[in-house]
Amino acid sequence: MTVRRTATGIVVLGLAPLALAGLAAAPAVAHGSMTDPVSRVAACFAEGPESPRSAACKAAVAAGGTQALYDWNEVNIANAAGNHRQLIPDGKLCSAGRDKYKGLDLARGDWPSSELAPGNRTFRYKATAPHRGSFELYVTKDSYDPAKPLKWSDLEEKPFLKVTDPKLESGAYVFDGVVPNKSGRHLIYSIWQRSDSPEAFYTCSDVVFGQDNGGAGGAAPAASAPTDEKIADGTEKSTVEHNGHGDLGTDATKVSAKDTPATPETSETSEQQPDTNATADAYSDANSPEAKGADGQDTLAETGGDSNTSYLAIGGTAALAIGAAVTFGTARRKAVSTGRHSR
Repeated sequence: MTVRRTATGIVVLGLAPLALAGLAAAPAVAHGSMTDPVSRVAACFAEGPESPRSAACKAAVAAGGTQALYDWNEVNIANAAGNHRQLIPDGKLCSAGRDKYKGLDLARGDWPSSELAPGNRTFRYKATAPHRGSFELYVTKDSYDPAKPLKWSDLEEKPFLKVTDPKLESGAYVFDGVVPNKSGRHLIYSIWQRSDSPEAFYTCSDVVFGQDNGGAGGAAPAASAPTDEKIADGTEKSTVEHNGHGDLGTDATKVSAKDTPATPETSETSEQQPDTNATADAYSDANSPEAKGADGQDTLAETGGDSNTSYLAIGGTAALAIGAAVTFGTARRKAVSTGRHSR
């Protein structure tokens, strides 16, 4: 009996970490970028990292290299937890404070841009790894100067659009909003904060209301979003793994546990954050799309990846359990056999 109990104890102890490992293996990822209006990084990736056409994208490559463009869908901070203004310094909003993407922070008026008009507008955010979360979109103030590094104070105090769990269509989040009345060259800044993780993503989209006056550096070329074919072609050179985080946040601004509050609402920074509820009242009709696909089914997984994620996690854990059971059976037979020989 002593031998059998010992063997059983060993296997049970070994099974616990294996089961936990199976649960931890479930993907929990989120990657993407604004594609309408197209973000700087997506527009430059669409031009081609090795030989971009526009002067601005060439300058971005000269400053930060081509890898930043191949990893166009990973301008993120792994542990943001809603503390965006605390973590990202002025002048580095487009790179999210990451040295890897520093070329996106270049202050110039000839970034590839999209035409934008005041009023109702549909926005699209390419999600190469969908996940639950909320989007906030800000537009620059009338005093915005593209020849100067972008600061938080250059953005309007409140987001003109905020949505939670928007619908996913053809691999992109799609949501409607009301664009404020602006003229000339501006920038749309987006924040995608995951709801099941502290991770957040950031984009800068250069836009022109009316005729482009050139700003600093002359008239800007039209921006184009990367096609699915272009994205597929660039995957080989990307360090972003869609079943993991690649080099997630390795050069991002680091914040220790004592510096990051348990919830954004309790931080000092959150008191400086815009009151998004007031904006939601003003744009309530445009800012509340449902997180449903065309078939009316929920399109987002609770833990990442797609709706099959939880089943994959369960399947992986079950496989580990079966393996552990086999180990248990083998150990038990050996233990019994050893017990017989000892007698």
